[in-house]
Amino acid sequence: MVKGGFPFPMLSDAGGRIGSVYGIYDEAGGVDVRGRFIIDPDGVVQAIEILTPPVGRKVNESIRQLQAFQHVRQTKGAEVCPAGWEPGQPTLKVGPDLAGRVWEVWKPTE
Repeated sequence: MVKGGFPFPMLSDAGGRIGSVYGIYDEAGGVDVRGRFIIDPDGVVQAIEILTPPVGRKVNESIRQLQAFQHVRQTKGAEVCPAGWEPGQPTLKVGPDLAGRVWEVWKPTE
């Protein structure tokens, strides 16, 4: 972590070497297309977001997703964070009784 900075590793890819590997390097423009990749400690890509320049990103959504991935990892996959989950809300317990019933069980506004 950079003192006073963003508490997650970030990088810049001025030469396009990394962007080429991930398929987001624009050779004609000599730049990477805006991309966000969440890569877990095991090196597995968990999420990808690629946007064209006219559309901006929402940092709070990236942070929410990081928190969700961290929570799932901490529970070793026993709990999942459904769509719209926010930190502090209940999670779902994985199991056969949940199949096809997520919206009966998931009530984030209660």
